[in-house]
Amino acid sequence: MTAPTPRHKRATIFDVAAEAGVSRGTVSRVLNGEPYVSAAAREAIEAAIAKVGYVRNTAARNLATQSSGAIALIVHEPDSVFIDDPNIGAILLGANAALSAADYQLVSLLIDDDRDSQRVTGYLGGGFVDGAIIVSAREGDPISQAIADLRLPAVMIGRPDNQSQLPWVGIDNRGAARRITERLVATGRRRVGMIAAGLDRDSGRDRLAGFRDALGASFDDTLVSRQPFYTYAAGVAGMAELLRAAPDIDGVFAASDAVAAGALEALRGAGRRVPADIGVVGFDDSTWALRAQPALSTVRQPAGQLGARAAELVLDQVRSGGRPADGALLATEVVWRDSA
Repeated sequence: MTAPTPRHKRATIFDVAAEAGVSRGTVSRVLNGEPYVSAAAREAIEAAIAKVGYVRNTAARNLATQSSGAIALIVHEPDSVFIDDPNIGAILLGANAALSAADYQLVSLLIDDDRDSQRVTGYLGGGFVDGAIIVSAREGDPISQAIADLRLPAVMIGRPDNQSQLPWVGIDNRGAARRITERLVATGRRRVGMIAAGLDRDSGRDRLAGFRDALGASFDDTLVSRQPFYTYAAGVAGMAELLRAAPDIDGVFAASDAVAAGALEALRGAGRRVPADIGVVGFDDSTWALRAQPALSTVRQPAGQLGARAAELVLDQVRSGGRPADGALLATEVVWRDSA
């Protein structure tokens, strides 16, 4: 029978001190970036760390400081949407960059069903993260309420009506949707519909409201296809529904670029030319917009900046122990391309 391989002993701060010929306290001051250590002692300690292979025990340090050094990014979407939506990736990268600059680790938590909500709620209550960023929160979302109850530093990307206790960062979805719809109508379109999605969250409701604002008395609810998620499949299904309801439709506002890309596919299958027969606009200015044929007219939202700003607001709370009272709105712009 083969004997088990002995476990390698982890180098300690005492090993570093012995190798460098200094006290443990001097090593600790160097590790913590404190002053009052001579250049010679600092050089000897750095050489000793390299020689003995010392790696700082972050878990022990966090236990002593009552800090995990981690921030959760909670995404309340099905797995398919997480993969399909480039905005989520951009938010994640923006948040990660801001957290990395502050020496914090990003922890991604995905919620697809009620069981996930219970699991994540328990995780958050266990002290494994110092704060949270919530993406795609919905009405009645138990996670945002649990975070408020835990008094965990947190920021929501978006503004659900049911959770006023948490600070937020977002965009003016309603105003942006109104502006791009008005521009679509200004191209001479007379029968304009919308593929609305995500109506269980503020972004989806606000984009539909902005579309309604732009059309005013011309708004026709029968020209709105309501879909559950911001996905390519929703665009295919929604466009097919609108073509059945109104074969003479000549303009479509899709609630996201992924939805718009699906709509373009459905229109190609139906033999409809874009933009000659029908103009299509999206929302996000994601990679879907540039890959689409023709390239999408859309609303550019700063997804990466949303993630970075949310991370900064969470870190401000972690450091101060308080919560900002207000949210932050970031600017959007209409980007006009060939699809309309």
